Amino acid sequence: MDASQAERRIGELRELLNYHGHRYYVLDDPEIEDYEYDKLLHELLDLEEEFPQFADANSPTVRVGGPASNTFAPVTHTVQMGSLQDLFAFEGLLDFDRKVRERVENPLYVVETKIDGLSVALEYENGVFVRGSTRGDGWVGEDVTENLRTIRSIPLKLRDPVPLLEVRGEVFMPRRSFEKVVAAQENNDEKPFKNPRNAAAGSLRQKNPKITAGRGLDIYVFNIQRIEGRELTGHRQSLEYLAEQGFKVSPNYAVFDNMEDVVEQVKRIGDNRGQLSFDMDGAVVKVDSFAQREILGATSKFPRWAAAYKYPPEEKDTTLLDIQINVGRTGALTPTATFEPVTLAGTTVTRAVLHNQDFITELGVAVGDVIRVRKAGDIIPEVIAVVRHQEGVEPYRLPEQCPSCGAKAVREEGEAVLRCPNLECPAQLLRNLIHFASRDAMDIDGLGPAIIESLVQSELVRSPADLYVLKVEDVRELERMAEKSAANLIASIEKSKSRDLGEVLFGLGIRGIGARAAQLLARHFGTMDKLLEATAEEIEAIEGFGGIMAQNTVTFLADSGNRHLIGRLREAGVNMECHTAPTKTTLAGKTFVLTGTLPTLTRGDAKKRIEDAGGKAASSVSKKTDYVVAGEDAGSKLTKAQELGITILSEQELLELLEQ
Repeated sequence: MDASQAERRIGELRELLNYHGHRYYVLDDPEIEDYEYDKLLHELLDLEEEFPQFADANSPTVRVGGPASNTFAPVTHTVQMGSLQDLFAFEGLLDFDRKVRERVENPLYVVETKIDGLSVALEYENGVFVRGSTRGDGWVGEDVTENLRTIRSIPLKLRDPVPLLEVRGEVFMPRRSFEKVVAAQENNDEKPFKNPRNAAAGSLRQKNPKITAGRGLDIYVFNIQRIEGRELTGHRQSLEYLAEQGFKVSPNYAVFDNMEDVVEQVKRIGDNRGQLSFDMDGAVVKVDSFAQREILGATSKFPRWAAAYKYPPEEKDTTLLDIQINVGRTGALTPTATFEPVTLAGTTVTRAVLHNQDFITELGVAVGDVIRVRKAGDIIPEVIAVVRHQEGVEPYRLPEQCPSCGAKAVREEGEAVLRCPNLECPAQLLRNLIHFASRDAMDIDGLGPAIIESLVQSELVRSPADLYVLKVEDVRELERMAEKSAANLIASIEKSKSRDLGEVLFGLGIRGIGARAAQLLARHFGTMDKLLEATAEEIEAIEGFGGIMAQNTVTFLADSGNRHLIGRLREAGVNMECHTAPTKTTLAGKTFVLTGTLPTLTRGDAKKRIEDAGGKAASSVSKKTDYVVAGEDAGSKLTKAQELGITILSEQELLELLEQ
């Protein structure tokens, strides 16, 4: 295919993908299967990679996420992104109506569902999406354009290319996406998001857009902040216009001419909130006419033309039937309450996590008690109180042995969690293997959770080391595994043997040791053998390590079962040396602290260059600091460095030092 053919096909694919993406993500009425859509997307990805001269920032391929960044630039909002007055009783709505009618005649009200997410502004110039930002304090937010591009329901081009359009919307995480994210966090014994709003905010502010792209975020647009080239007279008309441009607008909005009907609509929204696919915490009532809004004006805090009714959380009492123990990837024993079914936020609930023994003891929970439950953020069931204790029954105590393997459970000092220390515990195996094969660890392409589960159920794999003795014929026998897929998987497992020591250490799943810490260990000690001989004191001396991280590492590596696993991996040919050690010793023995925004280098780039030259990048200034590299808006670190007489470098001076 020559360049002209490629350009034509790229244009066709972008048009097709934009059309089908709009039908799927906005209209919820797809015309083709996901498989067909993915084939078109991958064809476009391949063509854009082969012909980079036809790159376009608004291509559908940007939805998968671009390169990571280290900072979010501030954005000053031309129109304030204000908040609304909250009302907690229907009398408040009647009072709101009375005050509106004192100033304007015959108002129409638009009633919308109040989505509980993160408010953002989207800016378009000549119909093209150019910038997106968070609300921040209402006047200054953060530039999250690249992350917003990954949300498939945000149009990158408008059908009506007006000179300027700025809209406001609410980014949220649908309940189905939230449940998947929380399940993955719990499987990895990570602290799960408390509710969809926190999850949406955390996902939108990820430094790496690829992570945002994988979180399943969505958006509803509910307001026009600025527009040039079109005259609109009311809110309902503006929502209709936005829908025509390809936006998902406030769902199920309705218009009324009296507050009695408004109140009934607010009640209906509350009664049906459990049937929604997203989290919500209220209903918004707005005066429709823009001219009337101008007359009504605003107080110093809120507009007088809108108000938000907030629903109280729904709580139910039920009887606790049993407490079951689940074992996580790092061996954490998590108690889960099972109780008589209750309906909360429109769904039937029978289970809720009880966290740990301290939580159970604090509430005095015992099987047979009448407990009070609710859904945190209308999503995650939680036990909040014991209403009535079962007579003569002592509060529940977690077992002293792991329910899966029988090993004695341990509770380490300073922790609330009880753990199974046996790395080969069957309950931990599946989660350990998923982690071992993950991208930041051994990066075994094709070894997803479903294949791993099949391998475990078939008893082909009982340890990460067993992966390296698999043959094509073993894998081929698995369900839905073709000959080519089996061969590709074995090739990917073989390729993973060359992963760097830092990635191998991360894959082992040492508690509290993330990808960055594992890389520091690898660089500091160079080989697995040297690390196996290291003391906690030697590990703690590494910049960025604390006493708990060091002790966790030593304890893990001292365990006979873990040493046996490492030995088997070594015998299988897995690399046990660090090949990403500093390439130069220019800055050997020197400690740097970075502060402020550098002109061209990101904080991560500068840190990597320092470490590649043998230096250390510390997080705080002390007498041991040799240099402080200061950029724009440098703060207290620069002041402290000046007080201590530490040499201050600009970015250019750092680059010159690196070149010496």
